[in-house]
Amino acid sequence: MFCFPHAGGNPRTFLSWQPLLESPGDGCTPRIVVVGMPSRGHRAHELPTTSVTDLADGAAEAIARVAGEHPAYLFGHGLGAVVAFETARRLRGVPGVRHLIASGCLAPSSLPSNRTMRTAGLRGREFADAVALSGGLPPEIVAAEQLHDLLLPGLQADFRLAAEYEYRSASPLTIGLTLINGQDSGTDPAALLPWRDETVETPAYHWAPGGHFYFQQRPRAVADLLRTLTASAPAHHVELI
Repeated sequence: MFCFPHAGGNPRTFLSWQPLLESPGDGCTPRIVVVGMPSRGHRAHELPTTSVTDLADGAAEAIARVAGEHPAYLFGHGLGAVVAFETARRLRGVPGVRHLIASGCLAPSSLPSNRTMRTAGLRGREFADAVALSGGLPPEIVAAEQLHDLLLPGLQADFRLAAEYEYRSASPLTIGLTLINGQDSGTDPAALLPWRDETVETPAYHWAPGGHFYFQQRPRAVADLLRTLTASAPAHHVELI
C-alpha cells in the first residue's frame, strides 16, 4: 500500500495505520510504504520537487521496481491523491498494480480548484486561516504567528504545487478506483462524477464520518476499507521510500 501525503502532511501519519491493517488469524497484512516528498523528513537531503509531474515520475520509477513482486495499491489524500493518480498513469502495464484509492480529492480534470488557487496566493496569517478552515492547521499553530515562518513554508510550497497542476487527458486507467470523502467535508457528490472518465471500471464511492481530514479522528474508517481492498496482499513490514 503506497501512501501519498496531503499538502503539508506528515508521511508518518500513515505508518500509525499499520496495526489497524493487521488481519486476524492467518489473514495477510499489507505493508504500508510511505512516499515521502523530496526535501522533507527522511528525504531532507534531496532537492525540492517543483511539479506534480516530477513527483509522479520519481514515485512511479521507485514503485515499478517492486510492484511486479507483490500486488501494489496506491492511496493518496488531497494533493497526494493527485500525485497517486499521475503515478498510476505512469505505471500502466506494470504487473501487480491493482487499485487507486483517492481520498479527499476532486477529479483531476476539475483541478486546481478555485479554493486551492486562492489559498496558494495568500501569505502569513491569511494563508494559515484559509488552511485552518478545512482542518489543515490546528488553532494553536494559526494563533502562534511567530512560528509561521518556521512551520508554513513547506505547506505553502505544496499548495503552489497543487495550484500549478496541469491536467492532461489520456486513456482511462484499467485498475480499480475507490473514492473516499468525509461526510462533513462539504464535497458535492456531483463534483466527483468526472472521476468516471479516468478508469474503465465504475468507481466505488465511500463517505466516512467527519470532515476533509476524517481519518485524523477515525483512522479505522479508512484502515478497514484498505484492509478489505488488500485482503489478498502478502504480509510485510512498514517502510518509507
